[in-house]
Amino acid sequence: MKLSPNFYRNRVCLNVLAASHQNARDVWQAAEGYVLVGVLSKNYPSVHAAVSDMREYARLTDNALSVGLGAGDPKQSAMVSEIAALVQPQHVNQVFTGVGTSRALLGQQQTLVNGLISPSGRPGWVNVATGPLSAQAEPALVPVASAIAMLRDMGGSSVKYYPMGGTARLDEFSEVARACAQQDFWLEPTGGIDLANYATIMQIALDAGVSKIVPHIYSSIIDPETGLTRPQDVAELLRVTQQLLK
Repeated sequence: MKLSPNFYRNRVCLNVLAASHQNARDVWQAAEGYVLVGVLSKNYPSVHAAVSDMREYARLTDNALSVGLGAGDPKQSAMVSEIAALVQPQHVNQVFTGVGTSRALLGQQQTLVNGLISPSGRPGWVNVATGPLSAQAEPALVPVASAIAMLRDMGGSSVKYYPMGGTARLDEFSEVARACAQQDFWLEPTGGIDLANYATIMQIALDAGVSKIVPHIYSSIIDPETGLTRPQDVAELLRVTQQLLK
């Protein structure tokens, strides 16, 4: 698989959605390549249709492609793994229990595969029951350090912490960031992040010492009339990021 050249050069890489090929190209350019462009598997009727279209997204963005579930939908887990095996993208979004399957089907270690864990209401603990069946069962609460160790066992690259609710759970998020830093594991805060709270959330992760952060900023920067992610907002996120990294 081809590594997007700017992906590893910064401590922070944005993750935003694209609603069309041109929108993908526009946001990629607005972020100067420091971005993963999310395309949701949920929007396609079949793996074949997704693979054909996502290959074009990858071509237009130097493979800065992030294969998404769609609001963390566990029912998309298998489809995401099948798509990833054929497209070989830069980034794969997975539920906790789908990480091992994605890594095995990818057949390589370069693609970033995250594992979705959720807030528990108790700082230092997270819910790992985010899979197709487990999400319908009782929450499975484990110490965040244990969740990270399990992700490593399965071939995961990072924690996708969702849904954060913006700044509603910063005490819990701080503990997740601290654990990621201690284990040198990457972190992807997701849910309710916008231009107003972005810097606050990112500063917590940076101060904790997380080595690589991939914040997902989705609906807040999407034009409600066109459904397209606003390139100017992506450019502003890049500007704020550069300020934070000084």
